[in-house]
Amino acid sequence: MRRIIFSVILWCIPFAAFRAGSSSPVNEMAKVEECEELYEVMQLDGVVNPVAFRQAVAGYNKIEQRKRDILTLIDFSKPSTEKRLFVFDMRQRKLLFSSVVAHGRNSGGNYATSFSNKEGSYKSSLGFYLTESTYQGRNGYSLILEGLEKGINDRARERAIVIHGASYADPSVIPSSGRLGRSLGCPALPQKLSRPIIDAIKGGSVIYIYADQPDYLTQSSILHSIV
Repeated sequence: MRRIIFSVILWCIPFAAFRAGSSSPVNEMAKVEECEELYEVMQLDGVVNPVAFRQAVAGYNKIEQRKRDILTLIDFSKPSTEKRLFVFDMRQRKLLFSSVVAHGRNSGGNYATSFSNKEGSYKSSLGFYLTESTYQGRNGYSLILEGLEKGINDRARERAIVIHGASYADPSVIPSSGRLGRSLGCPALPQKLSRPIIDAIKGGSVIYIYADQPDYLTQSSILHSIV
């Protein structure tokens, strides 16, 4: 039954949606089965949002510039008090890390609900990224991100949107505030996990930042033709 529910929720796309030049229904069903198998093998049921996972895997498979078989999903449909960053080894087919992660201060309180690509917005940005090199900055060991989607996250570098550790992103702050602290737009991690996660994903892996935002899907250059 769970298998059926996964397929219906995740892949219920009318055949009319297959535009000229797009994948055939047969090919799409093969992708359904592959993604569902990954979800089961990695034992993600009840841990990872299947819709977010499906979109992350679809984009990962489309991004030819990636240099590593690592996929990171940040699920901003979850509150900051829950683990919502997941790192997957796609070759070994396993979940490597799960962690809480902070969002931008102007994106919302416990939930991130507003997103921006603008300098000075102090909001998080959705969509697909490639990881680049690391550096030591004012927030310590940090990872540069390249936003891949024009108008959605392509100003990440000039906005200094990077992955880094922060004391305000530690679960220990939740009891006093009811949520994690917030960043200036960066996906900030607990300091004890930031280095191992950064080392696992640096150097050309894919990151997907998800939220339940239909407008993103209509604008995404990566997902609009396959979701």
